Amino acid sequence: MKKLLAVGLLLCLVGVALVQVFAEKDPNVGASVGDQAYDFDLAVLSGDQVKLSDYRGKKVIVNFWATWCGPCKDEMPEMQLYYEDYKDEVEILAVNITSSDTLENVEKFVEAGQFTYPILLDENRIFAYYEVLNMPATFFINEEGVISARHEGPLTYSMLDNYVNKIK
Repeated sequence: MKKLLAVGLLLCLVGVALVQVFAEKDPNVGASVGDQAYDFDLAVLSGDQVKLSDYRGKKVIVNFWATWCGPCKDEMPEMQLYYEDYKDEVEILAVNITSSDTLENVEKFVEAGQFTYPILLDENRIFAYYEVLNMPATFFINEEGVISARHEGPLTYSMLDNYVNKIK
């Protein structure tokens, strides 16, 4: 009887897994270059809510980061300088992986670095959808909401400029 119950439970788990794998997904939305970027809706550290689609018509840099990530700490001042120079042409949305951080750490880090671009808070929902494996991970999105480029690892000011100038 126990064996039959175990086999039944295993079959149920396999069934649930198969449904998840083969669930209908919009083939035009994804995390690869050329895909329509997933339109997320996240809280901003300032208390507002932001949707990616709010920025249609403008180039957008979506950067996934955490306060414990050394390379993230290295690139954020570069992003701040870039944001100060180009905020009228390019929006930077820095998505903190809040599930692996604390809100207090994020607030202290942002205040100490004097970062003025929007800091979004994600509990792994968007992070997982964008298939981020390493941090920092950055997506360059064109005016129509299509992913133009994807970069894993820290970025310098000149690298940001090169990627943004190639957004189509």
